[in-house]
Amino acid sequence: MTRRFSSIPFVVLMLASCGGGSALDNAPEIANPASTGGRKLSFVYFQKCVEPVLQAQISSAGGSNSCTGSGCHDTVAGTGGALRIVPGAAEVTDFTLAIDVLRATDMYRNYYSAQGVTVIGAPDESRLVNKPLLQGVLHGGGLIFSDSNDARVQALRYWISRPVPEGQDEFSTSANTMFTPADPASGACKVE
Repeated sequence: MTRRFSSIPFVVLMLASCGGGSALDNAPEIANPASTGGRKLSFVYFQKCVEPVLQAQISSAGGSNSCTGSGCHDTVAGTGGALRIVPGAAEVTDFTLAIDVLRATDMYRNYYSAQGVTVIGAPDESRLVNKPLLQGVLHGGGLIFSDSNDARVQALRYWISRPVPEGQDEFSTSANTMFTPADPASGACKVE
């Protein structure tokens, strides 16, 4: 019997030496790595190609509605999670305005909210794509798009997978290449 209890002080001493302090102490503070990105998605592509998807009437099993309709994702009475869209947000046409003025528009609010439910550069990990497809996550609005080949889903995926170059803001003209021809005013939205 003395043999069994004589090893307890040795075990406690060994545990205390594993990282300092008692074996029952909290772990040292965890330092999360600094963000490596800071990249943004294109505002102009959002406005021309993604916003129409969010505002469009969508036929689903529950009838026809839009993401902003019927109390889903609208900013006033929406109950649909983090995505909040201002219905009928006015298009921004004057990009010579000060950035703080551009960022105060309803269209920018919609952009900011939509970007918030994405993983920039990773459409397959983004709720903006996965929820309306019911891919690994529930969606109170049910299945919106029948499959990922839907042109609307392709526009969402294209936007998320092509952030503006690092160090440039969301208004960067480098995003003009996301249109054919490379002009957001007259070009068609690329999806591939």
